[in-house]
Amino acid sequence: MSKRDERVRAREEHAKLGEEIAAHDRAYYQNDAPIISDAEYDALRQRYQALEAEFPELVDENSLSRTVGAAPAEKFAKVAHAVPMLSLGNIFSDEELEDFVARVKRFLGLDPQAEVAFTAEPKIDGLSCSLRYEKGVLVSAATRGDGLVGEDVTANVRTIADIPQKLAGAPPEIIDVRGEVYMSHSDFAALNERQAAAEKPLFANPRNAAAGSLRQLDANITAQRPLKFFAYAWGELVWGAAEPAPPADTQMGVIAAFRDFGFTVNPLTILCRSAAEMLAHFRDIESRRAALGYDIDGVVYKVNDLALQQRLGFVSRAPRWATAHKFPAEKAISVVRDIEIQVGRTGVLTPVARLDPVTVGGVVVSNATLHNEDEITRKDIRVGDSVIVQRAGDVIPQILGIVPEKRPEGAKPYEFPHVCPACGSAAVREIDAKTGEAEAARRCTGTLVCPAQAVERLRHFCSRNAFDIEGLGDKQIAFFYDKGLIGAPADIFTLQRRDRESLTKIENFEGFGKVSTRKLFAAIEARREIALNRFIFALGIRHVGETNAIRLARSFETFDALRETARHATPGSEARRRINDIDGIGEVVAEAVADFFVEPHNERALDALLAEVRILPMEALKSDSPVAGKTVVFTGSLEKMTRDEAKAMAERLGAKVSSSVSKKTDLVIAGADAGSKLAKARELGVEVIDEDGWLALVGGA
Repeated sequence: MSKRDERVRAREEHAKLGEEIAAHDRAYYQNDAPIISDAEYDALRQRYQALEAEFPELVDENSLSRTVGAAPAEKFAKVAHAVPMLSLGNIFSDEELEDFVARVKRFLGLDPQAEVAFTAEPKIDGLSCSLRYEKGVLVSAATRGDGLVGEDVTANVRTIADIPQKLAGAPPEIIDVRGEVYMSHSDFAALNERQAAAEKPLFANPRNAAAGSLRQLDANITAQRPLKFFAYAWGELVWGAAEPAPPADTQMGVIAAFRDFGFTVNPLTILCRSAAEMLAHFRDIESRRAALGYDIDGVVYKVNDLALQQRLGFVSRAPRWATAHKFPAEKAISVVRDIEIQVGRTGVLTPVARLDPVTVGGVVVSNATLHNEDEITRKDIRVGDSVIVQRAGDVIPQILGIVPEKRPEGAKPYEFPHVCPACGSAAVREIDAKTGEAEAARRCTGTLVCPAQAVERLRHFCSRNAFDIEGLGDKQIAFFYDKGLIGAPADIFTLQRRDRESLTKIENFEGFGKVSTRKLFAAIEARREIALNRFIFALGIRHVGETNAIRLARSFETFDALRETARHATPGSEARRRINDIDGIGEVVAEAVADFFVEPHNERALDALLAEVRILPMEALKSDSPVAGKTVVFTGSLEKMTRDEAKAMAERLGAKVSSSVSKKTDLVIAGADAGSKLAKARELGVEVIDEDGWLALVGGA
């Protein structure tokens, strides 16, 4: 292969890895729901960085090697960190530790035999948090976010007993105390017992429970969760004129100062003066790991001298003076007793191995994910097989492979179902338009009828940009579903009729009443007529969001025309080409639309729904508007309309609304606190106007 071909392949792999890593960052940092293990994530990062090392031209301003975490979630106010909260580099072997120590000495210009002291502390598996104190009083608290801007969780942090509201002793004028919010094993078990007793979902692990508890919008919920905090570093530090110097000049001094201020610090933090001592402590912590009472996934080493830390500085997204030595994944052997298929709320069929219970790293494991059918085939996992189980990163137990010599006679290859076990609808694998290969996930096509997807689909059906039924929010939908009153969209519109005929009236349920019930029924009645594009969007067809719903509505004009075409849209047919040729649709969307309409279960649910509602033509677009055919981007906070209202207005006027700024952008509308998109627009020379300018341009439409 020529060097040019190698570079092309490297660039393609680098881009694909970047998308995958960014998605996992969002899942971990924003949603507190990792979907792969720490070990798998670390492997992706290592490969990404190896490509950049071999092909330096891949490193640009958008490189993930220059980023930390993920952007803060929109539901929280933002807090800018005065000093960035960067991540740590990872090492996985004794040799890498020795290389780390040697690199530190080389950078400082020291003799290889010179002594440099390092602290070694357990790496807590929780949620990083920064606490800002002014004159010793807690004034704000923020999550790591993307390292530069985090989420404001001040009200929630005030409920954590380990975090003092006012510092003891003589604290600096300003100090950002950084540490980890976590949950102990015993508190986690007790919390899940309470969740089970209240018939609420269980938490997957202590890290998710801690992160989810800290990131509640209601601080009263956080107050009921047993969160703890270990302090381990500071960010911004400002001391007053009366203070001769910072409270410490070493990392161990920082820990001592935090203890004096009233914080809990990890008692297993020690000072090491050689790589051998660091490794000895690593082995000791690893051997005691299961008995600590809280989750850790490694040991963090930091240069002890703060002045040396300043000299060493940072490289990319991590400090040169610190690193995390990750524990190897823990393993055990068990037997697969069954393989069950779970259907997720988006219709993905996930195989789960039911195992003989086995202790892995101090935790009893009886289930392990098998990811997808390709993974089962690749590893040739069969019921009855002895398998190697791993708790990689203490997140999701997985099966590494089988023990061939222990396979029982007559064990048959597993046949992955092609129908959804929850509703009997066809389960399909989409074809990736770029590669021409089937995607890994097999999905249920019974969008409207599958009980595993029901609550999520009903929420989507009633959402603002779909039917927008006031009074049918997430809580009410889940309640009615659990009571067996609403299982499919048509049930919403027959609810009042059935309630009249029932002896058990909705108004008698707790939280309802005559007035609220009457308002709910009125809101439902008001939505019996709906525009075509909103109806298509409400159906929840895979890949058909608001924009594609508008494209389909414009092209077919009536729902009957769309439905009839989609029913006959087999691969290669004229009907399939008819959908595929719509500008912006393509084969992936065409296939999803066809799969939806050919599924008999959906057809019956549609017939029931159409008997209850009337579909109106989509509102005509104004082709003569000043923004018709232009690509516009909204950024910042709008004051006179919501972002959804602004987007709907622009699309009604014939504009295309984009979520990012590029050379193809024609106009950026910047509200208050506009950030990176505004900067990008100015850099590219894109026209920028404010909200008033937008309303003046479009005539207040």
